[in-house]
Amino acid sequence: MAGNPLSDMFRIKELRQRIFYTIFWLIVFRLGTYLPLPGINASALQSYFASQSGSGNGITDYLDFFAGGAFKNFSLFMLGVMPYISMQIIMELMLIIFPKLKAISEDDGGRKKIAKWTRIGTIAICIIQGYSTTVWADRIPNAIVMDNRFLYTFISILTVTTGTMFLIWIGEQITKKGIGNGISMLIFAGIVARLPNAVYELIKKIQAGEINAIYALVVLVMFVVVVALVVVEQQGERKIPVNYAKRVVGRKMYGAQNTYIPFKINPSGVVPVIFASSILSFPLQIAQSFGVNAKWLRDFSSFLNPAGVWYNLLYVLLIIFFAYFYTQVTLNPQEISKNIRENGGSIPGIRSDKMEEYLSKILNRIILPGAIYLAIIAFIPSLVQRLFNFPSELSYLLGGTSLIIIVGVDLDTMSQIEGIMKMHHHDGLMRKGYNKSRNL
Repeated sequence: MAGNPLSDMFRIKELRQRIFYTIFWLIVFRLGTYLPLPGINASALQSYFASQSGSGNGITDYLDFFAGGAFKNFSLFMLGVMPYISMQIIMELMLIIFPKLKAISEDDGGRKKIAKWTRIGTIAICIIQGYSTTVWADRIPNAIVMDNRFLYTFISILTVTTGTMFLIWIGEQITKKGIGNGISMLIFAGIVARLPNAVYELIKKIQAGEINAIYALVVLVMFVVVVALVVVEQQGERKIPVNYAKRVVGRKMYGAQNTYIPFKINPSGVVPVIFASSILSFPLQIAQSFGVNAKWLRDFSSFLNPAGVWYNLLYVLLIIFFAYFYTQVTLNPQEISKNIRENGGSIPGIRSDKMEEYLSKILNRIILPGAIYLAIIAFIPSLVQRLFNFPSELSYLLGGTSLIIIVGVDLDTMSQIEGIMKMHHHDGLMRKGYNKSRNL
């Protein structure tokens, strides 16, 4: 059925319901980022951060970036979904380190147990981070209007923990009944909602003469080129040919079939960037909140400043590590080889017993350049900030990490929309080609 793909999206009842369902929860999320915690003076916060603007406090801008602007507002959702992502990483590592835990996850109902433990661990991380935010707020003049500090601390920890768990629930609902991966969509919405204001701030600084207009134009052109390169990198794949011999199933004989295994250049998508950012944001927040009382924490906070060399080096290494780690979790050469052999398949020119070794070799060769490419793009904000004197908040929103997340989540969401439209016999969003969706 031919027609306008955008109008066809809303003609399909299932797709229309999914889109509006997703939009509804994203609106709820954005409203929650402006609801301040009980006992917080919102105007005092605005005055404080306005006075800190341009002071080079990259840690606050970094944490605020991944909370969708909720961190500086001291809002209900100020911790975002990062505690949950951090706990997911810890749990995945524990599954690899402890064989008994992995055996439990593979039993009937095992994944539900792991998911339950992950949520319990998330609550523990939220309590730690929630307490650190109360300590930090106590250092901001007139930020806390509640006289009873113990009551304020208790209410704040309870509120931010509830806010994060509610966001996790929203993410799960979007994944089940909406469009795209729920957790990724929440991060995506937080970034996109702040882009108009970031562009407006850039225009104001150009008019004020704080940023050279030519530099700004060069940077914007560079960002457009990077977006195009991210799309190419996300869609690039290595096709491994697989031949299946004739086989008998029941009373039917199936003929020989030639197909291929599509190995993406970047099989893990935006996951390494989100994982690396989540791992770094937790110690950054703790160091910033308690650094006033401990010299070693102040030194650590300075050492791990997002604008510093050591932070960016660690960030790059973590992206490469998680690119390999997540790919090994989701694309196991041993399992792929086993499935091919059990279905009577073979890879041309490769012996059956060497299939696993061959697939591992191919994966290792394509993951490294993809991971390095991701790391280079994620490094762009710091480079722009240093070379062109861009404010850190603008750099985070207009470059690197945000571009990877925006493009990656957008491509995966379009893939899901494409699948639903074709299932209902409509043309997809892209007339030529097909996006193979990935489970984030």
